[in-house]
Formats: sequence, C-alpha cells, structure tokens
Amino acid sequence: MKKLTNIVLLFMGIMMISCMSTKKVTYFQNLDNVDLSKTTGLYDAKIMPKDILSITVHTLTTEASEAFNLKGGSNYLVDNEGNIDFPVVGTLPLGGMTTKEAEALIKSKIVPYMSASENPIVQVRMSNYKYAMLGGIKAPGVYTAPNEKISIVEAIARAGDLDLYGQRDKIFLIRENEHGEREYHQLNINDAEIFNSPYFYLQQNDIVYVEPKKVQARNSFFASSTSMWLSIFGMLTSVSTFILALTK
Repeated sequence: MKKLTNIVLLFMGIMMISCMSTKKVTYFQNLDNVDLSKTTGLYDAKIMPKDILSITVHTLTTEASEAFNLKGGSNYLVDNEGNIDFPVVGTLPLGGMTTKEAEALIKSKIVPYMSASENPIVQVRMSNYKYAMLGGIKAPGVYTAPNEKISIVEAIARAGDLDLYGQRDKIFLIRENEHGEREYHQLNINDAEIFNSPYFYLQQNDIVYVEPKKVQARNSFFASSTSMWLSIFGMLTSVSTFILALTK
C-alpha cells in the first residue's frame, strides 16, 4: 500500500512540474498590463533595393497605356540605389516608398503624356515578398506573404507554431536594411509588449530564427504533456481507490 501511495505522489509531482512549465510557453502573458494604443495605424511595407515590382498602367484606351506597359511582362528590378528605369519617363526613385506612394509618383510622371480624359490607374505590387523561418519551429522554410504584410505572430502560426524545443523569448530577427547592412533583433512572444515592437511586422527577405532549448527530450516531453499526465493520474487514483476498497 505504501508503494502505491508513493507512485501516486510521484505522478502528482510530475503534474505540478508540467503545470509550472506552461509559464515558459504561454504567449502574451502580461497582455492586461500592456498599452496597445501604441499599435494604432496600419502597416505598409516599404520598397527596398532588389525588390521585384509588378507595375501595370490602365487607361480607357489601350493605345494610351501601351507605351508604359512592358511587352511580355511588367516586372521591374529595383537597383541598389532604389531606382527603376520606367518606359518613356526614365529613372524613378521608388526606394523607401510604399506601393501607394509609388503609384502616385508614377501616375504624376505619365499624366503629361496623355489626354485629360484618360485618368490612368497605376498598380504596383511586390512580387518577391518572402521571408525565412528557421530553428525551433515545426515547419521551417521560405514563405511568401500574399498581401505584402505579415506579423511575426502570423509568420510563426503559418510555420506550424514553435516546436517543443523553441524558446519563446529567444526569437531572432535578421534583417538587411536599405544600405545593405545586416542587423538582428531579439523578440519575446511570451511578452505582450511585442505588439508595440517596431519589428512586429516582417519586411521582405527577413530571416526569423528561433533558438532551440538545450534540454533532454524527456524533460520537454513532460513539460508538453500535461493533459496526458492528468489522465494517467486520474487512472491511478481510480485504481488506488479500487485497491483500497478490496483490502478493507
């Protein structure tokens, strides 16, 4: 009987350790204490060197826009100075602009070549908005942001979330800025302040690396299996109750 009691107590201890470990994996723990008013405003990605832009001009008559649309495709490579060579109007400095700002600039440059009735519509899209997910996540790889906007939280979710070994407070964002300089920033998704971080949204070609834990697989298994241990504990409690009833 004493041996059975010890077994039950052992599993109770394991269950308590498992419950305590959830603090290390719970996201946005201090959300109630974070001022989210700082996050107001919509994010727009900025055009960077080496971006590939899809640019299309639409007019009432096909002839009016024909000279401004590339034959066989509409893709432009932004050079190291942030410029593109646009038909008829020449060099355009688009680096550092949003796509909406680029559309406005291009429209202002082509309007003088058209009649007032045309009122051209310019569409600018980024064709290479990609980012990489590496380290302690379930599905590492290179992903594409479909709408030129993706947060670190959404990127993690698209990669299947962090795995058992991924450290929630040691997520490193590696980024190349417009000057070609590489920089990195440490993020912590346990802390709700991440919503106010200037690195909450990814830029094109960002690399996200989640540092894995250096622990024994056994410990990770215990920490990630609270529900299983609760079930086992419940079963052992039922068995011990049954044995006690038989020995009375």
